[in-house]
Amino acid sequence: MYSRTVAIIGGFLVLASGAGELYRRKPRSRSLQSTGQVFLGIYLICVAYSLQYSKEDRLAYLNHLPGGELTIQLFFVLYGVLALAFLSGYYVTLAAQILAILLPPVTLLIDGNVAYWHNTRRVEFWNQMKLLGESVGIFGTAVILATDG
Repeated sequence: MYSRTVAIIGGFLVLASGAGELYRRKPRSRSLQSTGQVFLGIYLICVAYSLQYSKEDRLAYLNHLPGGELTIQLFFVLYGVLALAFLSGYYVTLAAQILAILLPPVTLLIDGNVAYWHNTRRVEFWNQMKLLGESVGIFGTAVILATDG
């Protein structure tokens, strides 16, 4: 999924802006941070879309998370609201805190289940490791934005 690559680029832009650095000597670049937030919002819109319209993503959520269809709809709404927060620039810290809480279980239960993706869905091992690493990078971006004061 190229949306993860967009989110990773957004994470690097947020990092380059100086977010999360308490003792930065240079002034922060708000334009880099806002551009990175927009990229993260685009990623969240793509995740919400794929959760609604991708058969494989829906099955992965149904097979690995309790609650069935209600959980899928809840995640769809959460991803949509968080995307709006990142795209608009309002409540970014709160949205990043929610995303930082939401991503670890999703990453561990869905992306981290390598046996499911390799044996059932025929995803190559190293491709799944790449996706897992990108998810960890997106989580790092959420943590940086969540702790940025």
